Amino acid sequence: MPRVTRAAIIQASSPDASTMSPEDLKQAMIQKHIKLIAEAADRGAQVCCLQEMFNGPYFCAEQETRWYESAEPVPDGPTIKLMQELASKHSMVMVVPIYEKAMAGVYYNTAAVIDEQGQYLGKYRKHHIPHCHPGFWEKFYFKPGDLGYPVFQTKYGRIGVYICYDRHFPEGARELGLNGAEIVFNPSATVAGLSEYLWKLEQPAHAVANQYFVAAINRVGTEAPWNIGEFYGQSYFCDPRGQIIAEASRDNDEVLVTDLDLDMIQEVRDVWQFYRDRRPESYKKISKSFSES
Repeated sequence: MPRVTRAAIIQASSPDASTMSPEDLKQAMIQKHIKLIAEAADRGAQVCCLQEMFNGPYFCAEQETRWYESAEPVPDGPTIKLMQELASKHSMVMVVPIYEKAMAGVYYNTAAVIDEQGQYLGKYRKHHIPHCHPGFWEKFYFKPGDLGYPVFQTKYGRIGVYICYDRHFPEGARELGLNGAEIVFNPSATVAGLSEYLWKLEQPAHAVANQYFVAAINRVGTEAPWNIGEFYGQSYFCDPRGQIIAEASRDNDEVLVTDLDLDMIQEVRDVWQFYRDRRPESYKKISKSFSES
């Protein structure tokens, strides 16, 4: 029997952060997403992924300790508990990226994975933390991930997660493939003029090199008061041949839904034997630091 998964990704804009408290912003974004998640379910989605830190603005445009207040435990915080209820209600696997509080003073950029019965399966913590461009001061907010590159077995396929800046590093994308990922979701927050020329290059390349589906999610709009640039949307799905098979708009809140034929993975791997022909014993420097080289 064919293995076809109907998947959804959601891109959305955020309210003006200069007029609302972090908690009010969080509640506004959650209420917006409850409706968008219901739309995904109504359109038959079996798996749904939200954007990076979906329940707030991209506050890394400034360095202010007040945003620490928006972090929550995973899975025991209220947002993940609510998403578990929605996953069960809609019988839909969900990937939910939020700001995680691990303990006092320790925070991660995290995505929780929840199955269609509402059971928490585990989480991925973003590994690569940028702090190099004006408006992307992430090291002020996030500790680098420490949970490896897990892949989650679900009813609708084996799911991996890579978050935003991670996508610039092929090593983790390969780890996800070696761990058995069939669909890799990359929730992001990235602006025009900085990364747009890479947006449709890197992730299709990961899909080809690792022979799995990739779902790339980006925000939309300009977020005040920072106005660091336009979050240009264009969320998309890419197949194991590197072809973009569905794409969202540049400007609008949108639920993008498409069918992923997971049998294509086997078909592609039967032609391109990249995993067979790997030479890990010859890659001498790939996991060493510069000081060790």
